[in-house]
Amino acid sequence: MSTTEKIYHIYAKGKCIYPNLSEEKFSETWDMLHLMVEFLDLNITKEDLQYEELISNRETILNSSHWQMHI
Repeated sequence: MSTTEKIYHIYAKGKCIYPNLSEEKFSETWDMLHLMVEFLDLNITKEDLQYEELISNRETILNSSHWQMHI
């Protein structure tokens, strides 16, 4: 029986900028990004940020194309 995990990918303007985050890391990163776009002069807004929540087994996560991406 395989172990399932909840993972998150965060996108800015449709580009994955934070792949394969744990639930805890996602929460920290999501909050930090919202503060950054609010206080810094960036080319993105809160509306440009999206996330995807996935429930998957460990093997699927490791074979994901997102796992191979670099920021």
